[in-house]
Amino acid sequence: MGSPLKHCALRLGDNALILGQRLSEWCGHAPALEEDIALANIALDLIGQTQLWLGLAGQLEGCKQTADELAFHREVYDFHNLLLVEQPNRDFGHTMMRQYLFDAFHFLHLKALQTSGDQRVGDIATKAIKEVTYHLERSGETVITLGDGTEESRFRMQSALERLWPFVGEMLSDDEVDHAIADANIGPLPSQLKNDYLQIIEPVLRQATLSTPEGSFAQKGGKSGEMHSEHLGHLLAQMQYLQRAYPDACW
Repeated sequence: MGSPLKHCALRLGDNALILGQRLSEWCGHAPALEEDIALANIALDLIGQTQLWLGLAGQLEGCKQTADELAFHREVYDFHNLLLVEQPNRDFGHTMMRQYLFDAFHFLHLKALQTSGDQRVGDIATKAIKEVTYHLERSGETVITLGDGTEESRFRMQSALERLWPFVGEMLSDDEVDHAIADANIGPLPSQLKNDYLQIIEPVLRQATLSTPEGSFAQKGGKSGEMHSEHLGHLLAQMQYLQRAYPDACW
């Protein structure tokens, strides 16, 4: 296992990168112009955060890799993003439910990281949380609007919640790397965020007239890099195509 700091930066950077890439798929295809612009802007926010986190990871342990090199030249199982963020968009409701479930965790994680024992982590978290606060507010409002909307929109949102809920557990569970990060005073254990996470999402889901799924089964393996869904491979094939076809191309 590499340094806890590098693992922390890679996980945060990969989450932002993969979700940003997913959201960018809506560009020109969203159900309304306002949503199209908003999703594109959120994607850009996340890609900007990726640059900071992967830029930090690339300078650790004598690695000297750029953020672009880490983004475009790694294979599927070298990525350490949560399984949740690599799930396909499916429809607009599914996209917004995925976004909200991640935003609530992302906000709490960054809030805790602001007081990290590593100043570089704290500085990036302080910058990123300003954007993520808006992301959380907007995705929560959209979940309420769609959940408490028409019969069709509510059905789609409830279906999305049930489909995505098994991926929530990975965000809030601890593994060996999480313990190493916490022991090094870099960041919190994800399990320590669980109560606050539920306090954020449960009132919103109630307002949206949605039922929180029962059961504690959790799909895991993404943040450890041990297991990813087939969806990540397809995403990377598109995202990395140009750099793979024309290495070190520039314009």
